[in-house]
Amino acid sequence: MNKRKICVVTSTRAEYGILKPLLAEIDADSSLNLQLVVTGTHLSEKYGETYKEIEKDGFKIDAKITMNLNDDSNVALSLAMAQLQSDITKIFFELKPDIIVILGDRYEILSVATAAMMLHIPLAHVHGGELTEGAMDDSIRHAVTKLSHLHFTSTQEYAQRVIQLGEQPKRVFNVGSLAVEQIKKLPLLSKEELEESIKFHFGKKNLLVTYHPETLSILSPQEQFQELLNALDVLENTKIIFTKANADAGGAIINTIIDKYVTKNKNKAIAFTSLGQLRYFSTIKYIDAVVGNSSSGILEVPSFHKPTINIGDRQKGRTQASSILNAPLSSQKIKEAIEKVYKKDFLFQNIHSTNPYERDHTSVKIKEVLKITSLNTLLQKRFYDLHCSLENVSL
Repeated sequence: MNKRKICVVTSTRAEYGILKPLLAEIDADSSLNLQLVVTGTHLSEKYGETYKEIEKDGFKIDAKITMNLNDDSNVALSLAMAQLQSDITKIFFELKPDIIVILGDRYEILSVATAAMMLHIPLAHVHGGELTEGAMDDSIRHAVTKLSHLHFTSTQEYAQRVIQLGEQPKRVFNVGSLAVEQIKKLPLLSKEELEESIKFHFGKKNLLVTYHPETLSILSPQEQFQELLNALDVLENTKIIFTKANADAGGAIINTIIDKYVTKNKNKAIAFTSLGQLRYFSTIKYIDAVVGNSSSGILEVPSFHKPTINIGDRQKGRTQASSILNAPLSSQKIKEAIEKVYKKDFLFQNIHSTNPYERDHTSVKIKEVLKITSLNTLLQKRFYDLHCSLENVSL
C-alpha cells in the first residue's frame, strides 16, 4: 500500500516554529510520507538562513525555492510571488503530493495555494478564520480559505467564521493552536544558559520587542516604529531585546532603524534576525513583557502568563487573553501601557489569565484528519449557505 504523501510548505521562521510539532507527528507515522518544501526568508542570508534550523531539527527538506527578497517594495514582492508560483508549480509536479498543508496568511502562501488549485491538489489550511485588520494578511488569509479543502482553526469563533465564508462545517476542525502546543513540549533554557547563548545579561526590567510593518496604516513604517522607539527611549533601568521584522513591505526599513538604535545603546539593547524557537521561548520566560504587533504576542505569550503590549491595528480583531494590553501607535499610550505592566493589580490579573488558543493534542488531531480523510472527492467544493436576513444589506 502506498503511503499518503503530505507536503508541508514553510516560508518563515515563525511559521516553521508553529508547524514543527505537526511535522514531527507526520514524520513519525509509518503510514505517511512527509514532504517538506522550504522557501521565503528561510533561504535568505539577510533573514538568518533559518532553513539550517529545520535541518538541525532532523527534518529532510525535499525542495528549496529561493525568492528575491532584497527589495521589499510592493511591486518587488508581487513579482516575487509570481516567480514563486511558477517555481513551486514545478516542484509540486515533481513531488506529486496527495495533499498540501499550509499555515496562516503570508503573501508567499497565497502563491502556494494558487499553484495547488491549478494542479488539482487538495489543500489543508491551518489558522484560518482569524482577523488582522491592520494588514493585507487579512485578505490573503480569507482568500486562502476559499482555495482550501480542509480547515484547522485555533478557536471556535474562527471555525464559525470559516463556515461563514461558505466552507462545509464537516471540513472545519477546531483544534487549537499548534504554536501553544510546542510551548508545552520544549525544555527551556535556564536564565544563565540563555544569557550565555545570546551574549546579553538581563537587567532590573526587561522587554522583548517585535514589530512588523502595519501594511494598511496611513503612517510610514519609519513613523510607526519611531513612535515605539520614543516610548522605549525614556524607560529607566530597562533592557531591550529586539527580534527583527519580517519580509513585508517596509520591514527592511524597520530593521535598519533597529540596528542604528542598538549601535547607539549597546549598554541596554540587542537585536536578532532570528533567536530560534528555543531561545525565543526561553527569552519570554525571563522578560517582563512582549511589546510590538507580532501574532506571537497574541497566540503564544499568554501561555507563559506574561503580558503583551499589542501596538496598533495589525492584530486587530484577533481573540485575546486578558493579559494583553492594546495601545495605539502613540508613544505616550505605549509608555502608559508599559507602566501598567508593573502595577500589582495587573500582575495579579496576568497570573490568573488563560490562553483561549490552548487545546490538547493539536498536532495529533490534525495529523489524524490528514491521514484518514478520503481524498477522492475532496476537490469538489459545495458552497455552504448561511440562512440569514437581508435586512441590513445595501441593495
